Amino acid sequence: MPHLTIQATPNVTISHKESLLKALNQALWDSGHFGKPTDIKARILPIETFLIGVNDDEQENGFIYVHLKLMSGRDMVARNQLCELLITTTEAILKDEQSGRVTIQVCAEVEEISAVYHKKFFSAL
Repeated sequence: MPHLTIQATPNVTISHKESLLKALNQALWDSGHFGKPTDIKARILPIETFLIGVNDDEQENGFIYVHLKLMSGRDMVARNQLCELLITTTEAILKDEQSGRVTIQVCAEVEEISAVYHKKFFSAL
């Protein structure tokens, strides 16, 4: 734990997906909130179909949604700090890659995971 999921509309340019994930994982690790770097799990899920607003001509807008799920125990101040960290890191990495034809909104949410969460490690042979 934590689990970090990034979703981006297809009109947002992410040239180096692995670099974005590494920067976000590093920022989370540097925050001091997590026990081991390998606790942080990140992925990007593409959005194929999206609509912003109600008209097709509003698609000069795009968004990136950063969703962090944590085990319970962090107060609202810590969760807000992590949320802000994710937004600023995402913007810093992606800002210069954009074409200028799309207005991008970066959204972040930090959420506590359900109390019913299990994990198990196994070795593949």
